[in-house]
Amino acid sequence: MSKIKRKDIHPETRVKIVKKEDQRTSKLTEGYVKDILTRSDRHPHGIKVRLTSGEIGRVKEVVK
Repeated sequence: MSKIKRKDIHPETRVKIVKKEDQRTSKLTEGYVKDILTRSDRHPHGIKVRLTSGEIGRVKEVVK
């Protein structure tokens, strides 16, 4: 279960995500959150977001 909660993520938060096509390699993509797509407070694989670049993936890390 992912430790990251939905309340920790807001628009303009800098995050690292794993895109669907990168799940096998666990390649991370860094960017800023545009939209939060997961409605629940938590998700076992991470909160799904859309970055300002248009890429969609699950949050693996919040960059400070």
